[in-house]
Amino acid sequence: MRRRLATVDARLDVNSWLATVVVVAIAAILRLVGLSGPKGKIFDEIYYARDGWGLVDKGVEWNYKDNGPSYVVHPPLGKWLIGLGEWAFGYSDAEHNISVPGHLTTTAPEFGWRIGAAIAGIVSVLLLVRIGRRLFRSTTLGCAAGLLLALDGFHLVLSRTALLDIFLLLFVLAAFGALVLDRDARRRRWSRALEAGLDPTAAGRAGRPAGGWRNWPWWRLAAGVLLGCACAVKWSAVYFLPAFALLALFWEVGVRRSAGVRRPWRDALLDEVPWLALAGVLMVVTYVATWSGWLLSDDGYYRLAARYPNVQGLSDTPYLGALNNLWEYHKAAYGFHTQLDEPHKYQSWPWQWLLLGRPVAFYWSGDGACGAPTCASEILLLGTPLLWWSFLPALFGAAWIGATRRDWRAGAILLCAAAGLLPWFWFALDGRTMFSFYAAPALPFLVLAVVYVLGAIASPAPAGARAPAGGPGPGGADEDAADRRLVGGVVVGAYVLLVALCFAYFYPIFVGKLLPYAEWSARMWLDGRWI
Repeated sequence: MRRRLATVDARLDVNSWLATVVVVAIAAILRLVGLSGPKGKIFDEIYYARDGWGLVDKGVEWNYKDNGPSYVVHPPLGKWLIGLGEWAFGYSDAEHNISVPGHLTTTAPEFGWRIGAAIAGIVSVLLLVRIGRRLFRSTTLGCAAGLLLALDGFHLVLSRTALLDIFLLLFVLAAFGALVLDRDARRRRWSRALEAGLDPTAAGRAGRPAGGWRNWPWWRLAAGVLLGCACAVKWSAVYFLPAFALLALFWEVGVRRSAGVRRPWRDALLDEVPWLALAGVLMVVTYVATWSGWLLSDDGYYRLAARYPNVQGLSDTPYLGALNNLWEYHKAAYGFHTQLDEPHKYQSWPWQWLLLGRPVAFYWSGDGACGAPTCASEILLLGTPLLWWSFLPALFGAAWIGATRRDWRAGAILLCAAAGLLPWFWFALDGRTMFSFYAAPALPFLVLAVVYVLGAIASPAPAGARAPAGGPGPGGADEDAADRRLVGGVVVGAYVLLVALCFAYFYPIFVGKLLPYAEWSARMWLDGRWI
């Protein structure tokens, strides 16, 4: 029974952390070198860099042209994180005659509004390495997951641009990681209780591990806080709420079934639903807390009813009036999102995203000297093609392998990937304008699906598998397993190397490097779909 409740060894593994540092260092170099280029605000930085500075300067998003609050349709946390970089390293806006030195040091202003996204991208690589290691019980596979994410062009571009989606990805991934830690902690709790003589078939509290605040599901509560942070970046994070709640509940049922509890479903519902509800409360409290700049000032859009006499439903009642007005603001923003159907040059549909059917051009210039008659410099939000074109086969492979092995890891990965992608298919039925970067929070789980399949390729044949007709060979089953592991390791290594080479080829159009036009055109593999 102890084997069935086994978890990853929680002791410090120096070698795994050294390997993690190497992967994270690669990610950091790719995301920090040349971060100040190109100059000026690119794509939606024109909104988020300004809003970030408004939050730092005024406590709310601010329209410096009209000298009044801005009407915005996304929550403030991601913009706060952009603004903190501007506070630390400086901000400049020539259009509105703003030039502010950084409190820590002064650099190019572009560095100030992009550093927050770069740090978020680096930390997400770190998290994926450790989450992958814990899921697959392999430092090699954990590092492979982090390295694939580090070498993805889609992730790289979002990590070098002051947009919100990299922060959304970070908090969703962190919440998932907290849930995985919660699963391991709860299984260790049951394992210790059984070793101490617990009878899981006993009725009531006698058949459950000891309670007390030390045994609270702290990691699950942390997941609620982190999911609240994700929702405070973009509302689309709420699609992960049912997925994460189901995972926590299924895992609690699983640990009780492994421990020998007679009615695992009933006991899990009775014991864990209150904790899930508390995690939900923490999510809401965290979300509202991120609006503190709006709540604690009188400057926010819709904050005071007296300033918007033509808007129905606003109130200036002390305390409750602020929350009421915040609700009315959310209703207006929701109305904006539901009516977002204006055509856009770079819009795409969800079924195109994993196929790279329509990437988004963040920046383009034909200026500069490149040694050719015509030049091109572009930042294209494009996933590393070899990696992204592996996602669909990996999802099907993970579903098949997970079903045949009854592996909880495959189910968790697939459920989270679905939470990040499937809701957008529903909105596509209404013709909503959407872009490929909406897939960002699903990206880590798509990478985990690839690594899951790679791990299955590299693993030895399951115990009990039938030997070849000629017998297991001179060395027996152990030699066959070693041969399979060797061949699988070569396949995995070759795949990661090919992804790295593919990334290197497309790297110039991920960072806006000036190229001869012919070289830029050669990278447009899908012709007009990528232009």
